Amino acid sequence: MPEIFVISDGTGRTATQILEAALTQFDRVKAKINVRSKLRTKEEVLGVIEEARTANGFIVHTVVSRKLRDFILRSGRLHSVETIDLMGPLMAQLTDKFENLPSEEPGLFHQLNRAYFQRVEAMEFAFRHDDGRRIHEIDKAEIVLIGVSRTFKTPISMYLAFKGWLVANVPIIPGQNLPFDASILSSGNIIGLQTDPKSLVRIRQTRHTHFGGVTKDYVDFEKVRMELMHARQIFGKHDDWTVIKVTNKPIEEIAYEILEVIKSGKRE
Repeated sequence: MPEIFVISDGTGRTATQILEAALTQFDRVKAKINVRSKLRTKEEVLGVIEEARTANGFIVHTVVSRKLRDFILRSGRLHSVETIDLMGPLMAQLTDKFENLPSEEPGLFHQLNRAYFQRVEAMEFAFRHDDGRRIHEIDKAEIVLIGVSRTFKTPISMYLAFKGWLVANVPIIPGQNLPFDASILSSGNIIGLQTDPKSLVRIRQTRHTHFGGVTKDYVDFEKVRMELMHARQIFGKHDDWTVIKVTNKPIEEIAYEILEVIKSGKRE
């Protein structure tokens, strides 16, 4: 497996995204990407060049300092390591176009686009941690939504992720305990989603019909009532969690209530 080393004086996210986009055009190639971020000195760069030489890999870099870019080029040649400069040619063209010298401030591009990158990261996080997936990483979430099926966990997660929040959601399954240790999380980040049986049966009926009626228990009123009771029992064991009723509320309103709780630290 070929190894690619990303050198960046910022986060390395820009180079990684460009590289991953390019690699999609080589469907038979499976490459290992090693990111080395916030490198500002020649000594740090030399360390990565040595890594690449040992691994018989090559280097892709987004370094804004012209002196450091030149050093990477020279050192790569000296150590027989191929280097690909993603930032230099673009900055040279822009310098010629604008007839002005670039500031060469590391991380400036990332600062200007922080909101965008944060949103992308949050959306990816929400997808990866939807419906109890990657439960071992739940402590990385800023908000954790918990509720039975069809209490809008996923759409709320996506709505909040679009605003830049790292959100995970976990389903409550009848007769089972939660699949994680709640003590590892801040209680202020955990939001329980609750509704009433009639509303839930009505919402689930659409899915029931879609699957040709094979999910009978899914819409059985008594089963749904017991399922919600089980959820209330779980919530009742954690008085410091906030429980929000989602019945007949639009996603935007539910998300607003959640953010008010998270931001203020209040409990209801």
